[in-house]
Amino acid sequence: MIAARALAMRYGDRRVFRGVDVELADGAFLLVTGPNGSGKTTLLRVLAGLAAPTSGELRRPERHTIGYLGHDPLVYRELTPLENLTLFGRLYRLPERGERIGMLLERFGLWDVRHERVSTFSRGMQQRLGLCRVLLHDPQLLLLDEPYNALDAQGAALLDDLLGEERTHVVATHEPQRVEARATQRLAFA
Repeated sequence: MIAARALAMRYGDRRVFRGVDVELADGAFLLVTGPNGSGKTTLLRVLAGLAAPTSGELRRPERHTIGYLGHDPLVYRELTPLENLTLFGRLYRLPERGERIGMLLERFGLWDVRHERVSTFSRGMQQRLGLCRVLLHDPQLLLLDEPYNALDAQGAALLDDLLGEERTHVVATHEPQRVEARATQRLAFA
């Protein structure tokens, strides 16, 4: 699924990380930990294809098989959840997207607010919608950066269920205890 050898990333004179080696098979779960500014987010962006490493080799699946959730849920706040997911469904060219959208909104507790503007939502509700967006095209690989951010206990439980599903996961978090039992591999940045 993912093979990275001697990955390094720099922004000008600032080294973000170097010498990162990762070998992830289908169904693996990589837990990425480290303090703020250590390179976790940058690594996930590189794995998602949103940034190019400065050096090293990287083999990853095609972008359309990847679901990426960064610090921002990347949803349009002036649209409703239904409008957001319909738009992303069109971008992914999903056939019969209406049924998938309905299922995700129901699963993440957003069905009753599907016609309300996202700008009226709490940060936790926006995070739930971001998770719906990430799952919409049923990706093989999930790259999640601090996915528990702003989730209440019910939202965290929904995310726990999601992380138990059969797929490949890379999760960067400051709360490793939440997912370390699922991790098949760990990468700790200093």
